[in-house]
Parts: sequence; structure tokens; C-alpha cells
Amino acid sequence: MVRWNADKRYLRELAERGATTVPTLWLDDAGPDDVLAAIAEFATDRVVVKRQVGAGGLGQHSFARDALPDPGWTMGRPCMIQPFLPGIVSEGEYTFVFIDGAFSHGVLKRAGAGDYRIQSLYGGYERDYAPDPQDLARAEAILAALPFDDLLYARIDMVRRPAGELAVMEAELIEPYLYPEQGPGLGRKLAAAIVARL
Repeated sequence: MVRWNADKRYLRELAERGATTVPTLWLDDAGPDDVLAAIAEFATDRVVVKRQVGAGGLGQHSFARDALPDPGWTMGRPCMIQPFLPGIVSEGEYTFVFIDGAFSHGVLKRAGAGDYRIQSLYGGYERDYAPDPQDLARAEAILAALPFDDLLYARIDMVRRPAGELAVMEAELIEPYLYPEQGPGLGRKLAAAIVARL
């Protein structure tokens, strides 16, 4: 599970299993021509380039049709290019925390002023989020698509696509942060799930 989840290429497998994902180009490296090709492929004006192995938005870049990378720029590592989804700024990123397969609590993560990244390192912040049944069902569908049956916990991060449905950004199975501030019962739920496994 650790090997599978450490590389974001697992998102390809989730897509093959029917999960709603963000359209993605997978590359061994990326340069300006790849950015332009992605803009054309996704019929968009802006894309995001991410590391295939990474966390916290580190090493992430966003480029636009009128703000392309310098001619000599390269990502320098395996990466993924996705269309920039306006929902990440207008709504934020939705997090669904599951303990032992059951929904525990939700979190809405918003970007700080002037940025699109929702991590606190870049000015992002979080608040409580009570999902409606349709959004929760989308997150549960991602959980069901995972190739593991007995997870202690899972954190499903999602963003809304222009058509209105939530798409998985990441399925965090080895991410240690589960937002206890927004889930006051998290400790008890985790303890009970751990005791049940002893």
C-alpha cells in the first residue's frame, strides 16, 4: 500500500477502475513544448505541473497560455500536467476523512489571497465541511475503487470539475495529517479501529 500510494501514478489505476479524476498527462520530464501541448490537449488556458512523487505542493508550477515557462525550463523529474480547475479557487478543495471505511468528518481547504494552493505554507486555511449526500457518495466511490479492503484510514481530497461533479485530486493512505481540529471524535474512532485490529 505504501509503494502504491507514494507515487501519484496510482491515479491512473483509479481512473481505470471508474473513478472520476482530473485529466492528466504523465511525463518523464516536462519542458515548454509539453506545457503548450497540454494546454492544447485540455483546451484550456492554464495548466498545473506537479511531481509524480511529492507532497505539500512543493515543486509545483502553474503556467498559462500568456505566461509560459522560460525556453530553458524543465521540470527535471517525472511529472504530471493537469488543467487548472477554477473550482480550487472559487470553492476550494474538499477533504473526506474515513476511519475503518466509515466517513468521519469533512474539511474544506481554501487558498489564501492571490494564490491557488490550499496548503498553509502558501497562506491556505481550513474550515469544517458537512458534505451533502451527493458529494459524500462521490468520495465513497473513490474509497470503493481503492485496491485495498482493510484500510485503517483514508483521506480523499477532491475538487469540483466545471461540469459540477467532484473529482479525486489525491487518495491519501499514508498521509499522517487527518485534520483533528475539524474532527473532534477522530481520536476515539482511530483508537477503536486500532484496538479492533489487535
